[in-house]
Amino acid sequence: MQYHPKRVRNEILDSNEIEEILISSNHITLALCDDDIPYIVTMSYGYDRERKLLYFHCANKGDKLEFIEKNSKTCGTVIIDNGYIKTKCDHDYKSLIIRGNLEKVEDLEEKKHGLQILLNHLEEDPKPIFERNIKNDESYEKVTILRLTIESVIGKKYIG
Repeated sequence: MQYHPKRVRNEILDSNEIEEILISSNHITLALCDDDIPYIVTMSYGYDRERKLLYFHCANKGDKLEFIEKNSKTCGTVIIDNGYIKTKCDHDYKSLIIRGNLEKVEDLEEKKHGLQILLNHLEEDPKPIFERNIKNDESYEKVTILRLTIESVIGKKYIG
């Protein structure tokens, strides 16, 4: 089911504006669920412009991996927060609600690609991080790379 903002004038429909939000932000809050147990986690991401995917990294064990293994469906929010507008009782923002499928990347070449996308997105110069942490292909076994395949995006923004 796809929901839309009640104030249609606030909806972001332009794919370039949606992509600009994904490019300019660097974290997303993801909701995961295992039957009736919810789990929310905020993660930094890398946006793959060509494939229209988000990549994440995390430890090889933990709650989020257990939740994803049981239910790969996720919903996340990316927010560009420009702050509360005093005397207006309003907020200047742009936000995206992203629904999709979150999966652990198993293929070594895609793990390399995903980590490169992630670090290019987050760092001005990712080279020192690679030099410090990725010595060879076996180094990729120490990190889990996740891929979010985007199924839908709903955008909203403040219109003053």
